[in-house]
Amino acid sequence: MKPQPSPQPAAPGVVRFYNFLPPGNNFLEDVLAGLARPQKSIPPKYFYDEQGCRLFEAICELPEYYLTRAETAILRTYIAEITQFIGPDAQLIEFGSGAQAKTRILIEALQTLLYVPVDIAEDTLRASSGELARLFPLLNVVGICADYTRPLWLPEFAGAAIRRKVVFFPGSTIGNFTPAEALVFLKQARRAAGAGGVLLVGVDLKKDKTTLDAAYADSKGVTAQFNLNLLARINRELGADFQPSRFRHRAFYDPIMGRIEMHLESLYSQLVHIAGRRFEFATGETLHTEFSCKYSIADFQELGKRAGFTPEKVWTDPEQLFSVHGMVAA
Repeated sequence: MKPQPSPQPAAPGVVRFYNFLPPGNNFLEDVLAGLARPQKSIPPKYFYDEQGCRLFEAICELPEYYLTRAETAILRTYIAEITQFIGPDAQLIEFGSGAQAKTRILIEALQTLLYVPVDIAEDTLRASSGELARLFPLLNVVGICADYTRPLWLPEFAGAAIRRKVVFFPGSTIGNFTPAEALVFLKQARRAAGAGGVLLVGVDLKKDKTTLDAAYADSKGVTAQFNLNLLARINRELGADFQPSRFRHRAFYDPIMGRIEMHLESLYSQLVHIAGRRFEFATGETLHTEFSCKYSIADFQELGKRAGFTPEKVWTDPEQLFSVHGMVAA
């Protein structure tokens, strides 16, 4: 869907919203299609209902889950360099905006006046955007409720003093795509940034299996709750009859593929009904819910080049757990 340009930016401190989600129930369509595959799967974007968002915020506080702490520390440590790299009068576009804690670091340092968060979870988008507008009274927030994994054209805003667009994609969410899917997404980000625009993206780095396994299967079981909540959401919103207690969370790092795989494993032979259809699960059969691909710095820079970016900067934490890449659209 291609929206028409907005004739004027929002007045200072104003929050506006566009809803570009297509009509119909893509959630149901995606779930039915995923359950019909030989390897049953559901896209990870559906984790984030209200409860899923709360659980993910709890995951980010876990001692095993180093990603959020490492990325936040990188942004705080190198914010002066990042700000110099981006330059003044930047429009900040964030895909998958979530709680926006890391975004605040950028907004404060860049003193940006136009922020465009894009997220599929409308309630979270509205709440977090309103909070940002409260914290930064001169900030124009234009929320886009949309599925950024699909083709998307963002509005242009006349009258705003914008020298450069910055696409911000933190949290190593890029890892939820396979490398082929990540290339498609990066090409979309290249189009959103425009020639000379910037991509600032958080990328988790390859490391030992023990550290990675622990990050996605924590000792308190919060990640398990997060994974199983997907079944509760399907029951509540789509009228299915999953019994979450008959599944268990499984997550492991595959060093050959360079990725975490997250699954829900059926503990019994069972049937699940949804929208008049029946799906069989054998004992031990899994429902795949997430990939989290890990990269070396060189591998991700090569992927960026293939998408039309020129890698210029990379910042890491002292332990080399995580990286933030600065790339310029060719």
